[in-house]
Amino acid sequence: MADGGASARSLPEDWPAHPDPILALNRMGTFDWDLDTGLFHMDAQAHQVFDLLPEEYDGRPESLVVRVPQSEAARLDAVVARAIKDGSENYGAYFRIRRRDGTPRWTHTQGYIRRDDTGRPRRVVGIVRDATEELADSEARSVRAAQDQAFRRQTNVVQVVSAALAHARTVRDVIDVLKDTRGIRRLGATSLVMGLVEAGRIRVVAEAPVGSFVPVGSQVNRIDEPYPMSEVVRTLVPRFIESPEEFAEGYPILWPHLVDLHITSAAYLPLIAQARPIGAMGLLYSDRRGFSTEERAVLVALGSSIAQSLQRAMLYEQEKDLAQGLQQAMLPRTIPSVRGADIAVRYRAATVGGTRGRDIGGDWYDLIPLPGGRVGAVIGDVQGHDTHAAAVMGQLRIVLRAYAAEGHTPATVMARASVFLHELDTDRFATCLYAEADLSTGVVQAVRAGHIDPLIRHSDGTCCRVPVEGGLPLGLSAEFSRLEYPVSTLELDPGHTLLLCTDGLIEQPGTDLDDGMRRLTTLVAAAPEDVRGLADRLIQLAEDRGGDDDVALLLLRRRTPEAPRAGGRLQQHVVPGDPEALTHARHMIRAAVRSWGAGDRADEVELVADELITNALMHTEGSAIVTLRALGDGDGRLRIEVEDSSSALPRRREAGEDGVSGRGLFLVEELADAWGVEARGGGKAVWCEFRLDG
Repeated sequence: MADGGASARSLPEDWPAHPDPILALNRMGTFDWDLDTGLFHMDAQAHQVFDLLPEEYDGRPESLVVRVPQSEAARLDAVVARAIKDGSENYGAYFRIRRRDGTPRWTHTQGYIRRDDTGRPRRVVGIVRDATEELADSEARSVRAAQDQAFRRQTNVVQVVSAALAHARTVRDVIDVLKDTRGIRRLGATSLVMGLVEAGRIRVVAEAPVGSFVPVGSQVNRIDEPYPMSEVVRTLVPRFIESPEEFAEGYPILWPHLVDLHITSAAYLPLIAQARPIGAMGLLYSDRRGFSTEERAVLVALGSSIAQSLQRAMLYEQEKDLAQGLQQAMLPRTIPSVRGADIAVRYRAATVGGTRGRDIGGDWYDLIPLPGGRVGAVIGDVQGHDTHAAAVMGQLRIVLRAYAAEGHTPATVMARASVFLHELDTDRFATCLYAEADLSTGVVQAVRAGHIDPLIRHSDGTCCRVPVEGGLPLGLSAEFSRLEYPVSTLELDPGHTLLLCTDGLIEQPGTDLDDGMRRLTTLVAAAPEDVRGLADRLIQLAEDRGGDDDVALLLLRRRTPEAPRAGGRLQQHVVPGDPEALTHARHMIRAAVRSWGAGDRADEVELVADELITNALMHTEGSAIVTLRALGDGDGRLRIEVEDSSSALPRRREAGEDGVSGRGLFLVEELADAWGVEARGGGKAVWCEFRLDG
């Protein structure tokens, strides 16, 4: 205790201060410390606080060391000295004393410093009291506060983990949340293990840290084996292990694998969903023993939250597997190899909610081999993203394939498919693009039902959007009796690639379709020339971008033909009053002649064919059928046939006064190497042939 030192000064007139009776009633002793003389006077109650008899105390502060340990006395002296030095009027402190029987007690003192007119400290008066019960109550309150804080922290764990699990869509997502280092810390555990029930066994699906304690060969255990996870699955009751001794005694097979982790307690929780166990989880701790009632309740709530997330993930995966199986069953199993072309197809399911989860859709592709070296390419999208959309898609794909294989023109194929969809028991419609290509000539006849335009990548790497006239989507055109689907004729030169896709490859939030087409055109131009590499690049871009729409993609690259093939055949129907049909026929003939290596005679062939078609339309009733084929007799000949329904034979006439009519057969005779007429049922076919030098 501090000692102010004795001096010759006399004691203050009012020294010692008289105790207040109220203080005595409250078991508070008083003291009066004269800093000049060093005398430290205590009243009778103060003697009781220090457990001293009056005759055992001589009035000097240092005599209190028999009750106040040296360390406590030094700390108390420092408190008083600091208060005197910094000019404080009072101070207070808790300190420990040793009673006569050696038991420790807490004591509290509060002193008031009196100074003279110059500010010099002269006297300290104050009180002392027993504070043992007070601090015991305070300690109990602190313990309760710490327990409440721990309970709130664990309750927050449930909220935080549940929030993280809310974003988990698959079982793997749930496992990743729990295995993550931060997830283990959130749970307050040192280690974690989780298993799922499968066919009467428990398969360990998560262990963190990986390989830390699951015994080799026990990744899969029977439910009746002596492991804590097996026990909680059997009983559906949590198992709380509160000490290493309890763990070692209860599970002697497992305990040796945990020794190095210094486990002090563990909680094993059954994962129950819809009143049946779907798994179990173990949380192992190295910094605690035992579990309070509140902590057990929190952990049980945590297990329930995890079980619900797991069940939701399992149901999602089952539905996803079913949907994807149906989707794959509806798409072609294999794509046939096509002579003269390189083909690549891809399908990407929609991403659900920005995750890697997949959803089913109605997008599809198909490739249909046709007679005469032709091939039909189909791309389409049924409205909706569900199993109904996939089922409608599968039926529509089969119908389109059947109509095309029957030999119908592209426009008829599309019109009949629209009628079929309209008559089907569904309210869905579909967009579609059907392109029929003759790979020997490169002529492509395309029809479009509300679908996006195709792209053509040229052999020099440039890419462009090809406008194709369109009609209403399938199903709607039949409903509104607008079944007209105009045919657009495209030229696909050797080395060129035709790209058909659904809008999932193009559309992005906040952008319109034209911007998406321009962006896709740029991407295709910069992508690999090989169709498979190009398809992979485009699908990877779609994967990176994500999106809630599926993607179907079909690429057809025309190879350089080795020579005109025997039986190579193109056919076009030309209807009276349809100027576009005549234009398409001319386009078809010009492209075919160039493709078959007779570019030097292209003008002659086109002119003769134009005359034959015009004669058929002017002098007969009904439509004309134009057929162009390469003959396989070794002479390299090209044959044009124009068939009509009239049996009247053509005859040569002199040119009229206006010089416009009467020149048709004259031109045919002069330009063609051979020509003639054949009877065809009730009508006829006028034909002509050209030798191809190349």
